[in-house]
Amino acid sequence: MVRENFIIAIDGFSSCGKSTVAKSIAKKLNFVFVDSGAMYRAVTLYFLRNKISFTDSEAINSALENIHIDFIPNTEKTQILLNGEDISDEIRQMEVSEKVSEVSAIKEVRRAMVAQQQQLGARRDIVMDGRDIGTTVFPDADLKLFMTADPMVRANRRYTELMAKGERVTLEEIIENLAHRDNIDSTREESPLRQAEDAIVLDNSNLTQQQQLDFVLNLYNQRK
Repeated sequence: MVRENFIIAIDGFSSCGKSTVAKSIAKKLNFVFVDSGAMYRAVTLYFLRNKISFTDSEAINSALENIHIDFIPNTEKTQILLNGEDISDEIRQMEVSEKVSEVSAIKEVRRAMVAQQQQLGARRDIVMDGRDIGTTVFPDADLKLFMTADPMVRANRRYTELMAKGERVTLEEIIENLAHRDNIDSTREESPLRQAEDAIVLDNSNLTQQQQLDFVLNLYNQRK
C-alpha cells in the first residue's frame, strides 16, 4: 500500500539544533513534530526516579510497560508528558543528559521507542528528529537530513541554553558530556547514529535558523 503522508527524518549529533529546525518546519508546513530524543530522555528520567538498573533486563522490560509518552503542541512549545506529567524542562537537566545516551543504547528501550515512533508516523505528516530516524525508524522517509556542526559551536549553544535556565554548569563539563554522548551514540550496537546513504548533510555551524529553515523548505518543495 502506498503511504500518503509525508515524513521528514532529521538525524545528527547532540546539540546541533535538530529540534529547533524540526519545530520550525513543522510549524511552517503544519506537520506534527516528534522529538524522539525527548522520548529517550523521558525514559531516562523514569529510570533515575525509580532507580531502575541499566543492566537489569527484567526491571527494564517491566518499567517500559508503565511508560507512556505523549506530545502536546501549544503556542509556546511542545509539551512532553510522561504518564500525564509535564516533564519538558526536567528532562533537559544535566543529570538526565549525562545518562540518556547510556539508556538509549539499551536494546529493550530502543525497540520500545522505535515501535512508538513508528505508530506516531503511521498516518500523519510528521517531522521527527533523533539519531536513527532515517536509518531505522523511517528508512522510507520522503526527505532525510543529517545535521552536524563544529563541536565548539555545539558546546557553546548548549552552555547558553543551560545558563539561561539557571543551571550551574561549566563549558568544560558540556564539552566532555557531548563527546561522551557522541561516542556512545555512534558505537552502540542497537541502531547507532550514522548518516543514511540518501540523507542530505546540513552543517549549520555558520547558518542562522532562518537559513536552515529555508534550506529544508527548498528541499521539501523539490520532493513534494
